[in-house]
Amino acid sequence: MNTLFPQSTQLLSRRDYPVVIVGGGQAGLSTSHFLQQHGIAHIVFEKNRVAHSWRNDRWDTFCLVTPNWQCRLPDFPYPGDDPQGFMLKDQIVDYVEAFARKIAPPIVEGVAVNHVVRGKSGRLEVGTSAGQFTTDHIVVATGGYDIPIVPAYAASLPAHIHQVHSVDYRNPESLPAGEVLVVGSGQSGVQIMEDLHLAGRKVHLCVGPAPRSPRVYRGREATEWLMDMGYYELTVDRHPLGEKAREKTNHYMTGRDGGHEIDLRKFARDGVRLYGSLANIQGSTLEFLPDLTANLDDADEVYVSIRNDIDKYIAAHGIDAPEEPAFSKVWAPEADPLSVDCAAAGITTIVWAIGFRPDYRWIELPAFDGRGHPKYQRGVSPVPGLYFLGLPWLHTWGSGRFLGIADDARHLAGVIAGRVAQGAEAEPPQAAVA
Repeated sequence: MNTLFPQSTQLLSRRDYPVVIVGGGQAGLSTSHFLQQHGIAHIVFEKNRVAHSWRNDRWDTFCLVTPNWQCRLPDFPYPGDDPQGFMLKDQIVDYVEAFARKIAPPIVEGVAVNHVVRGKSGRLEVGTSAGQFTTDHIVVATGGYDIPIVPAYAASLPAHIHQVHSVDYRNPESLPAGEVLVVGSGQSGVQIMEDLHLAGRKVHLCVGPAPRSPRVYRGREATEWLMDMGYYELTVDRHPLGEKAREKTNHYMTGRDGGHEIDLRKFARDGVRLYGSLANIQGSTLEFLPDLTANLDDADEVYVSIRNDIDKYIAAHGIDAPEEPAFSKVWAPEADPLSVDCAAAGITTIVWAIGFRPDYRWIELPAFDGRGHPKYQRGVSPVPGLYFLGLPWLHTWGSGRFLGIADDARHLAGVIAGRVAQGAEAEPPQAAVA
């Protein structure tokens, strides 16, 4: 495995660290950056390579949904000449790797953390593929995209129907000939649908409850308006939904070809077949909930509400901005389709784009609620010495993104530094040697 950091032998020769970071993505690297500023010794375990998920778990035409100016890793803002653009997959990898080279973290690539337990001494014991380590503080920076979600009833599909999860989709040419059904209308689902549609493939899409967002409105990127309006500074404790905000699907749009909105009604008008949420599979027949109309309407309602909020901001601040025509529906289903037969429709491939779930089975600590979600306040677990970073709405909307990770990592490193200092003060002085 190619690695940016060949100092593994030296780092692994030490078996006790004040802090262990699990995950060498942007969250783990950002934490390392601030711990270095505090002068706190630590080690970062990355089971693959730096920027692995960006490099290996995205399709060929993948690009950021948020503009490049929102890429604000600690002391390392987007360095390119297109702040209004949207970095492509390889450019994202280059950005994260450049940040890693700059901060030179004490990282070991190719080492997996298999379990964390509280030892008899009260310290944390960390079992890895490179052996056992002990620590007082462990930062879980693995993200929440560990296990691709595929419904159990997918196993009942006929063997001749090819199935692939979005994490393994690469391009239209990699799929068998025939029509393609994409299940899920979150950011990945709608962008893969568009990728296939632009390649001339006949596409079907199961539309779920994901909201959508304007891209450019009244002469300006909607994200710029939202930044000025303070949306990205809204903390989860002040969010109208509270912690339930963490469960909401992201608004869909795209950064492809300079960025644009995605209106599923326009794609339906142009030949994409839309259905409601997938409910069951009977042989080659797919059954849907009667919620297509409602899901399209709900997505549009969110879209319009964002426009209205921007309108109010413009009016309140007396900003001179061009007017926009009112939103109108360009297509609507005559009735919600309840089923489709794959054989009759010519569907030969199903792309599952219904998300992921985290895998925390390796953390053998009482750190989770009844649903298996970690408990924390701004990443600080009630379990002493355990922390989480890089999760959606951990503190703000940007917590799981390049925009907000620096603030969260700075805060977490400060908490750890304070606790390390308290621990050092609590230790009894060493007896003098005669």
